[in-house]
Amino acid sequence: MVSFRGASADAMAALTDQVGGVAEASASTVAGDLFAAARTVRAEAALRRVVTDQSVPAEARAGLVGDLFAGKVDAATTGLLRDAAARRWTRPRDLADALEQLGVIAAVRSVGLQAGTLVDELFAVRQLVNGDHGLRDALSDPVRSAVDKGALVETLLTGKVLPTTVQLVKQALSGSYRTVVAALEDYERTAAQVQGEGVATVYVARPLTEADQRRLAAALTRQYGRPVHLNIVVDAGVLGGMKVEIGDDVIDGTVLARLDDARRKIAG
Repeated sequence: MVSFRGASADAMAALTDQVGGVAEASASTVAGDLFAAARTVRAEAALRRVVTDQSVPAEARAGLVGDLFAGKVDAATTGLLRDAAARRWTRPRDLADALEQLGVIAAVRSVGLQAGTLVDELFAVRQLVNGDHGLRDALSDPVRSAVDKGALVETLLTGKVLPTTVQLVKQALSGSYRTVVAALEDYERTAAQVQGEGVATVYVARPLTEADQRRLAAALTRQYGRPVHLNIVVDAGVLGGMKVEIGDDVIDGTVLARLDDARRKIAG
């Protein structure tokens, strides 16, 4: 997940609280507006310099952004953008990154109680892209236009997943992350965090029963002190046992891991 330091972290915390107050009915529109604003700020170097220049009065920065986006975005978005421009940012690039992450948060809010489904779908799309070289190349091809890539995403996903999932996958094509897969993973974590959850990726040789999933989720929740959303990856190469990745932690209880450990002990 994109991390912010110093003044940017303080600004992001305050703006996140504001997005939390956006009505669910308008949250999808606000998300799209914030994504568009992030693209504009990234593309326009002169604008980025002015709205992050602390020598320019906060009121003037807010007024500039308000005038630029007035009538083009939702009223709630205009307020957020004015506030964002008036705040202090540690690095100029942090403003655009913050607007994109705020857009993801608004998108998650737009699905309400279906947020868990959104996390599952983002993970499934990430696995699909990661496992299909042709699709991954098509979505990362610099020669193909953003419109063409977006049309490909809509053809693949529309009617099969939540509209918000399609919205976020298309946003992942913006190039603000190193890869589409990296963007989807970050969005997935943000979506879980909005619900107060962590995300654990679990690698197993065969599907876990619902009872096993509940027991594992309960154990991880006790260990990490907050609910944990499970992403299950069935991989025949695991052979047996399971490997759990949560944040920077890796709990490897697979047969292969135990065999490797045994070999190292024998080798002395």
